[in-house]
Order: sequence, then C-alpha cells, then structure tokens
Amino acid sequence: MTVSDLKIRLFRQIDVLEKRKLEEIYGILTNYINGQKDTDEWDKLSENQKDGIFKAIEEIKAGKGISNKEVLEMYRKKYNNV
Repeated sequence: MTVSDLKIRLFRQIDVLEKRKLEEIYGILTNYINGQKDTDEWDKLSENQKDGIFKAIEEIKAGKGISNKEVLEMYRKKYNNV
C-alpha cells in the first residue's frame, strides 16, 4: 500500500465519523504527533502523577468531568464574596 493509499483510507474512515468521535480522533492524532516531538515532559512525571492523569481521563470518559465554565463560575463566586 502506498502512502497516498494510506492517506485516502484514513480520510475515508475519518470522514464518516460523528462530531464527537471526530473531535476525539483529532485530539488523539494531535497528541500523538506532538508526543513524537517531545516526550521529555511525560517522562519527567512520577508514576503517581501519571496514574492521576490516567484516572482523570477515565473520569472524563465516564461523564464525571466538570466543564471549565463551571469551575470558573464556582471560584468566581467563592472569591468575589470574600
């Protein structure tokens, strides 16, 4: 299979994804591409830090995440009332 064939095959598979999955695959590809450039930061993390990141990812996948907007509102209320 040529490089062009691979690109076309990938495009066709990505082209039919629903928006949520398209955004997810975009994030995965971006992380993969950027990760190839510099893994030093990840390698410098402790195992405890890495485990925390993996747990956070699982919580987000399980729908337990809090949006940035909600977090900002919570802290604005907390610190604007002080």
